Amino acid sequence: MGSIIAARFELQDEAARAVNALVDAGFARERISSFFVNPAGQHDRFAVGGDRDKSPGAEETDKGAAAGVAAGAGAGAVAGVAAAPVAGPLGPVLGGLVGGHLGGLVGSLSATDDDPVPRRVAGMLVAVQLDESADVADSVDSADAADFALEQRAMKVLQDLQGTDLERAEGQIRDGDWIDFDPLIAPQWVQGSVG
Repeated sequence: MGSIIAARFELQDEAARAVNALVDAGFARERISSFFVNPAGQHDRFAVGGDRDKSPGAEETDKGAAAGVAAGAGAGAVAGVAAAPVAGPLGPVLGGLVGGHLGGLVGSLSATDDDPVPRRVAGMLVAVQLDESADVADSVDSADAADFALEQRAMKVLQDLQGTDLERAEGQIRDGDWIDFDPLIAPQWVQGSVG
């Protein structure tokens, strides 16, 4: 595994220019990957479609719905008892059913996590694995400094070509394929570069 720097481009031509610029900047072509990232929810991880078995942020909705049904049914039954002179003996039953239904909806929504998981925007992703190159390694004192210099060079090339949503990752790019890329893993944005 190695460090990877990646950026998003809108058009395939822009991504191709970025790949060529990275090669011109001294990065090995076999360590550069360019591919399209589908919109969130369209990665076909399941036979019926979608990315996940359960939506992120919806883990607690079952408990919220149950609590809402109980509270709503109780409140609806009380309202139905009050309406019994007008609605008759079915007032408490209907009140309980309607209250339970509305309570379940409200309970589910209140248990939904409003904090969205960071996601990649659809588009062409250009990624480069940072292998230590001889020209950088000779010009710096330590491996950490070499890694930093390579990272800065890659980010400059990608930003100069209007790459957006720069991210850092760990992985392997082999023969132009990011073999362990997972679109569901939250990206680690490079500060100040998310567009």
